[in-house]
Amino acid sequence: MKIMRNSTGVTALVAAMVLGGCASVAAHQDTPAPLPAVVEPAPAAPQVTPIRPAEQWLFGSAEASVIIRQTYDAMTQYAVTAAKTRDEDRAKRQSVVLGAGATLQAPHFASCGTKPAAVIFDADETLIWNLGQARWAAERGAHFDPKIWDDWERTGEGKVLPMPGVVDALKALRAANITVVVNTNREARNAGQTAATLKTAGLGDFVHGETLFLKGDDATGSAKDARRSKIAERYCVVAMVGDQLGDFAQAFNDKALTAAQRRTLATTTPVYALWGKGWFLLPNSTYGPWDRISYDDAFPAATRWEPQP
Repeated sequence: MKIMRNSTGVTALVAAMVLGGCASVAAHQDTPAPLPAVVEPAPAAPQVTPIRPAEQWLFGSAEASVIIRQTYDAMTQYAVTAAKTRDEDRAKRQSVVLGAGATLQAPHFASCGTKPAAVIFDADETLIWNLGQARWAAERGAHFDPKIWDDWERTGEGKVLPMPGVVDALKALRAANITVVVNTNREARNAGQTAATLKTAGLGDFVHGETLFLKGDDATGSAKDARRSKIAERYCVVAMVGDQLGDFAQAFNDKALTAAQRRTLATTTPVYALWGKGWFLLPNSTYGPWDRISYDDAFPAATRWEPQP
């Protein structure tokens, strides 16, 4: 049987399909699909330099705290006893500040006479830990910057901590009528802020030119000998406390000295007898003249060793 197709119907069907498709496309074009949401990337974590062993040990370890506290306990006992002895026997009243013209090899000390007793302290890493500035620098791996340090002197009040044993030591000294004097290389132009920093740390009041001496008080820069001599003119200095050898005598800071020569001056000259008996040195593993020591300075050639194959 032969099937007859209706061409007119087919044409109409095709036309309808085409028109329907066009309408569908047009509708689709009129309502575009929403764009995918834009996901903002998470802010990058700040790059923090891992804490160095030097800061870990000094500021965080029990070992450092014990050494510092026992040094302060020993200093307090020595100073109180020395002041009492010198009060009872004026012939024994002698300062522990080197006299004019004295050397480490041939030290001599001025008589105290009737001067009141005092103990001289450095400030930074001796009375206070500069934790705010130290953390800022450590996190960035930053080296010492005079501008940053000046800003710290001016704005660091409340961001330091008294070192272990300091508050009790100063209280005991003052109770024994021993004046607490600070000789620091903080700048004289920041005297008010430094005094406020010390007071806020719980260390009491300090007066510039009387119990607070600063870099810029004279023309000798960071050298402390002239300031020490001025303090010794007013007080019988029964003890000194610091974290650098220069806190006791400028001769230790001679840049011409090798590491071995500097060590020899500190340990074999007559002033060695003063360590723990008038001069009290605190540990500081974070900065100091020792940072120029080389491998050969620290490890003598005769000690070289390698594991055997």
